[in-house]
Amino acid sequence: MFEIFADQPLLPTIWFIVIGILFCGYLVLDGFDLGVGMLMSRPFSKTEKERRLLLNTIGPVWDGNEVWLITAGAGMFASFPFWYASLFSALYIPLTLLLVFFILRVVAIDYRGKQNNPRWISTWNTLLSLSSFGIAFLIGALLALTTTGLPLNERGNSIDILAWVTSPFTYLGGIAVVCFSLVQGLAFIALKTDGPIRYRARAVQRPLMLVGSAPLLTWALLLQWKGESAGMLSYILCLVGVLGLILGYISALQGREGRSFVGNSLFVCGAMLGIFMALYPTVLPSTLNQAHSLTVTNASSSPYTLTVMSWVVGIMLPLIIGYQCWSYYQFRQRMKVEHIPDAHDPTELGESNQAVTHSSRQKEPANSPKC
Repeated sequence: MFEIFADQPLLPTIWFIVIGILFCGYLVLDGFDLGVGMLMSRPFSKTEKERRLLLNTIGPVWDGNEVWLITAGAGMFASFPFWYASLFSALYIPLTLLLVFFILRVVAIDYRGKQNNPRWISTWNTLLSLSSFGIAFLIGALLALTTTGLPLNERGNSIDILAWVTSPFTYLGGIAVVCFSLVQGLAFIALKTDGPIRYRARAVQRPLMLVGSAPLLTWALLLQWKGESAGMLSYILCLVGVLGLILGYISALQGREGRSFVGNSLFVCGAMLGIFMALYPTVLPSTLNQAHSLTVTNASSSPYTLTVMSWVVGIMLPLIIGYQCWSYYQFRQRMKVEHIPDAHDPTELGESNQAVTHSSRQKEPANSPKC
């Protein structure tokens, strides 16, 4: 089962696995708040209070979840600089679009409550849903392209900067992560809320789990067939993912939201790690010539760099995980629509405060001492 690791360098192999785990962590955690962001649109959330409730469920954690993506990108840059350079130069346009969507999402979350105006709020809700969809789609597309290949020449450079547009794996990976994020978001809403929106999330999650799992399963199975190193380990990981999907679906039918969320998370982790193991020892395949592919050997940093990074990550990563676990524990209570106060207009509040300040200054005696 572990014969694929034979004759391969140890530290680059460890870091390849670490990067795969970091991407899995990102999909599990940021997946649900991207799903919640997409569900802020009108078909699912019926009232403005329900949308504010959804936003409050992810409010304490959504920005921390993105740390996993930043850590994965930084780890790729430091441990596999040639992989990072080839991937980012070939996919410069979609990566720029991804950055734009990330910025738009942050602005939408922050600005939607700046005015108590239905049109203003509706506009930012729409932008929040669209940016969440765009992030999920592009993350899936980029992961699919790095696992299925780009037209790299002998120097590791892409000869077609628009290859991502014509590749069917762009759309397969994008749809896979969008569907997973929606299911994960529904599982999280059912886990974190109570009342009508909880039962609505349950009702939508059950059929969507069956349909939404198909793109990711297709992607994983294609890599098992196409991957040069697909073997027992990658098949076992995919099987773990399928068992997680079954657990999640049965738990959703039984109304056990916690188990359903864990099962769905296990599904994406098993499928993605199975994909990475089917790819190993390649990190970025070339669709032109297999000899031009980047591997853990020819794309990695020096042993000294990898050793230093291993010590740093070995110390810091448990602290980050511990902090996130503490954060989730602190905000573990369910929320209801009744917990959401009536909206107010911050601009009116500011004007009221200014009026009070101005009035108090007028009443102040002329000969009062100045500090």
